[in-house]
Amino acid sequence: MKAKKNNAEETEKATRHLIHDAEGAASGAVAGAVLGSIAGPPGMAAGAVIGAVAGAIAATALDVDAERSAKRTRELDEEIGVSGGDLGAPNLKHPPATSGAYSAASVDEDALVDEQPAEGPMQAPET
Repeated sequence: MKAKKNNAEETEKATRHLIHDAEGAASGAVAGAVLGSIAGPPGMAAGAVIGAVAGAIAATALDVDAERSAKRTRELDEEIGVSGGDLGAPNLKHPPATSGAYSAASVDEDALVDEQPAEGPMQAPET
């Protein structure tokens, strides 16, 4: 059963690659023909062939890069727990607080009263 699923996925992936290659070849052929039209009909033909090859190569490179990037993203998601992991789980083992003080306000409230805020004292309203 799993072999059939993998085989179907591989067939779908190969079909996607062929479609992308064909799209790249077609757009390259059109661009090459337009550029080759400067040299007349022979230039259009040569430009279309050269553009099709270049477009197919570019489409293949982009497809391979996108596949590699997606694979890396899946690996990172699995590693940090986004997919199938424990991201945000309440039972993680974090080290306990050593002093029980999590902020300056919880340590000494009076110490904060004497300090001025970074932007300075509040201005008195004008009447």
